[in-house]
Amino acid sequence: MLRPHPAFLRRLVEQYESLRAEEAARGLEAPSPRALDLAYTLCVSTGTRDVRLALDAARRVLRAVPESRSGPLAE
Repeated sequence: MLRPHPAFLRRLVEQYESLRAEEAARGLEAPSPRALDLAYTLCVSTGTRDVRLALDAARRVLRAVPESRSGPLAE
């Protein structure tokens, strides 16, 4: 199975959680199209079909990777 770069995975998790927190603060229960896109990408990247499982899997991967390997991707 292909594995996403830890920096990519970390960025996905941060973007998803940040967006959902903003949406919750505004009283929006349903995720926005952007949140749905991020959830889909997280699921594909972690080989899951549920965003909660994807977040759990991503966190497990990120905990197992030294911080130096999960830094920014070269652009």
